[in-house]
Amino acid sequence: MAQRRFLLVDSEVLPTVFVKVLEAKELLASGAVASISAAAKQSGISRSAFYKYKDCVFDAENGRESITVIATLRDRTGALQELLSGISAAGASVLTITQSRPEDGTAQVEVTMRTDTMQLTVEELLARLSRQPQVVEVRRGA
Repeated sequence: MAQRRFLLVDSEVLPTVFVKVLEAKELLASGAVASISAAAKQSGISRSAFYKYKDCVFDAENGRESITVIATLRDRTGALQELLSGISAAGASVLTITQSRPEDGTAQVEVTMRTDTMQLTVEELLARLSRQPQVVEVRRGA
């Protein structure tokens, strides 16, 4: 897999869609809007433009990127704690946790976290979490 490369570029030279995606992300993060549709509409972009660029455009001024990780865990004591410990060890800050009821011996957990303090890339974090004994599957959420 090719390593991601980040550039710091003055927003004045970029197409306006990138700045509008940042606006939409900030509206969502602040709670000013309740949905991606509302954020996109208020920012003047389509939902498809938001989805296309949301994981590629970040504000260098505040460095706040949040991601969602979806993990399927075995229904065992300490499984969620182990997952959260792995996230914490990577330097991420957990914002929200949503867990489904266990079904057929597994439960799905959705963890949203800030990644600006991580020492790893998101891909490295996912790889580490997937190696935990209680993790059946882990992937980046939408």
